[in-house]
Amino acid sequence: MAKYVAEVLWTLKDGEDFAKGRYSRGHSLTFDGGVEVPASASPHVVGKWAVEAAVDPEEMLVAALSNCHMLTFLHRARLAGFTAVRYEDAAEGIMAEVAPGRLGVTKVWLRPTVTWRGDEPTAEALDRLHHEAHEECYIANSVTTEVVVEPRRPA
Repeated sequence: MAKYVAEVLWTLKDGEDFAKGRYSRGHSLTFDGGVEVPASASPHVVGKWAVEAAVDPEEMLVAALSNCHMLTFLHRARLAGFTAVRYEDAAEGIMAEVAPGRLGVTKVWLRPTVTWRGDEPTAEALDRLHHEAHEECYIANSVTTEVVVEPRRPA
């Protein structure tokens, strides 16, 4: 069994009023490889107390779903004998009420565009590769969020 570690660090700054909710939601995330990422609550959730330039949990969920799908897709494409040279995704998620007074990221759209070298998969093969990638993606298998994959062809 694999273990995954992330450290989260937030500190109240001088002059902020925790009791009144007047404090920055900015914090840092550090991963086991040493990468540190500035993070915050979403501006959609806490307004001016968010750090807009930082990544928020909802964005991280959308990115994690997209990232996992991409990595799994590239593996499936390689096994099928295709050579991908570029993969880009314009992923998007929405938040909605999941129960009275409870919100969640209920749907995520992945819109990958893959550029190939040599033989390209047919539309049917491409759909199959994306379906297989979705079925195998660890993150998609870990959430109740509906994930819709809408592959696109390069322009």
